[in-house]
Amino acid sequence: MKLSKLAPKRLLHLSLLATVLTLGACDSDSRSVSDQETGEQPPAMASFTVTVTNLTNAQPISPVAALVHADGFNSIVIGEGAGLGVEMIAESGSNEEFLNEVNALDTTFISNSGSGPIGPGASETISLDILESDLNGAQLSAIAMLVNTNDAITALNAVTIDDLAVGQSRTYDTIAYDAGTEDDTEAAGTIPGPVDGGEGFNPARDDGANVVTMHQGVVTRDDGLVSSVLTQAHRFDNPVARIVVTRL
Repeated sequence: MKLSKLAPKRLLHLSLLATVLTLGACDSDSRSVSDQETGEQPPAMASFTVTVTNLTNAQPISPVAALVHADGFNSIVIGEGAGLGVEMIAESGSNEEFLNEVNALDTTFISNSGSGPIGPGASETISLDILESDLNGAQLSAIAMLVNTNDAITALNAVTIDDLAVGQSRTYDTIAYDAGTEDDTEAAGTIPGPVDGGEGFNPARDDGANVVTMHQGVVTRDDGLVSSVLTQAHRFDNPVARIVVTRL
């Protein structure tokens, strides 16, 4: 008889205990999920390095401007006029205007500049990271000036990089181009490099062609041009630079 009276109370206690345990378990689970929530995962990136080596004897290369971009962009086109940014690189070695131009384009994923001039035989590595979602069709370009000239540049133009596997490298040898923005007099006061310390950028274009061409080479005083500030040491053969692109 007593057992029959106590049973409902015991059942009530057991029911309450089960409810408490259930709520506790739910609360514990909720805290566990909450603790594991650390926000969205960072987007996957594709990382590249661009190592530029100067192959010339006495032509320092200006700080290299490098960028990863979509198809359709070309920093230079043979037979067409150079843009203002390219002109400023070709005449002064400054890539600031060029980088401003490309960064304003929707087709540019990332751009970067070398930290300084690259001397003959020296190298510098530039890093470029893009979203992995932008990798399909991505291309790489780089451009710089041969500073002991009037307006010579070297460039790597729109090479495909989306097929590079992680750890894989690809090597390119680049040649010298004439930007076609300044007459190649090699005269004192016209070359911004250490051989002369002359004028850099001048907005007046005095090259009759005013189009980008392959560079014909410099004429030095050793070649009989007495007004030239260059010597035979400043001549160059192609290629003038080696660029190694590596996917990390």
